[in-house]
Amino acid sequence: MLHLHVKRVQALARTGKLPGARVGRKWLFPREQLVAGLRRGTRGREDAEVEISARNQLRGRVTAIALGGVMAEIRVQIGTGELVSVITRASVERMGIKVGDEVVAVIKSTEVMIGKP
Repeated sequence: MLHLHVKRVQALARTGKLPGARVGRKWLFPREQLVAGLRRGTRGREDAEVEISARNQLRGRVTAIALGGVMAEIRVQIGTGELVSVITRASVERMGIKVGDEVVAVIKSTEVMIGKP
């Protein structure tokens, strides 16, 4: 329902950021409160952000979206440059990404290639 790893959900519940109660070794979450929280949304709240290990995070604005059957191409203006990302169409729809939205591009790779003409 939350699309989060079970350990992340438990950590959020322990800190009180998710409504839940521990019963024995299990966590119970009141469905009505979770649904209400999802309806309200958490955009713009600092405590809703997820800490990730990737250091290369670039903020930009979506300039174009090309939807395919399964995949989507997202163009993001970052400063004077443009970054193109290919993600699933389902992710675009789930996150409600639209042209003009501010997004964060996260770059995580084990190798980086450099070319010089």
